[in-house]
Amino acid sequence: MWRAGHFWGNDWGIRFYSLAYLAGFYILFVSLRWQARKGWSLLRGDAISDYITWVAMAGVILGGRLGYCLLYEPRQTFADPFYFFTVWKGGMASHGGILGVILVMIFYTRAAKIPFYNLADATAFCVPICLGLGRCANFLNGELWGRPTDVWWGVVFPDAPLIHGLPVPRYPSQLIEALLEGLLLQLVLVAVRFSTKRDGAVALTFMAGYAVLRILGEQFRQPDADIGFWFGGVTQGQLLSGLMLTVTALLVYFQFFSRRGTGSQVSSTPSTTKP
Repeated sequence: MWRAGHFWGNDWGIRFYSLAYLAGFYILFVSLRWQARKGWSLLRGDAISDYITWVAMAGVILGGRLGYCLLYEPRQTFADPFYFFTVWKGGMASHGGILGVILVMIFYTRAAKIPFYNLADATAFCVPICLGLGRCANFLNGELWGRPTDVWWGVVFPDAPLIHGLPVPRYPSQLIEALLEGLLLQLVLVAVRFSTKRDGAVALTFMAGYAVLRILGEQFRQPDADIGFWFGGVTQGQLLSGLMLTVTALLVYFQFFSRRGTGSQVSSTPSTTKP
């Protein structure tokens, strides 16, 4: 962060993570307007700004913070409920943010009377680049570092635990995840978006792609010290991503392979497509 001073026991200034969030919300705004002009999204006009406000506040921030508190710091949260509001200390969970945005989409599509997957596809289309910006902010903050390594491109993080009393190079797992969950997944979604108009294709590709790439990226990341590994070698993030992949597989079946799942194409008017 760029520090402006130290007041009331905390550093004040512009934080890289907040800049990543602001940039992400702006990218979502521009993307939704562009997709509306292309006829891919039924969300138009002032409804886009209204929707992004709900996504930002109730979906990403509330969902991400609540997910972190319940999934990664449950004992701290239940012992001190005020801990939830100490956002300046950091702590956001991407899985919680994704779930929060999904809930916002469910309620918003019902209120706006537009198909769920139409809005989900439009939203998911630009999510990877936003996640990539968040991972870059993690790297600049020197947090969520990787596991010790002897590769030439290893990075010494000042706040990482010492090994035998010495700082050691670690994988820049934040940048690895930025390339996987950000750049690579974004390219995949662009290809899917331009190759098919089937409702749910983009959103479900994002869900499956994020889960798989997060599992791969976690192989380079050092798990939280107070959680460690599950079952001898599985991280918390991999467990959550495995659950996410399982749910996505069920959604793919119901959307594309069951008798009810038709994979319908995008309609240009809300009145011709039922939610």
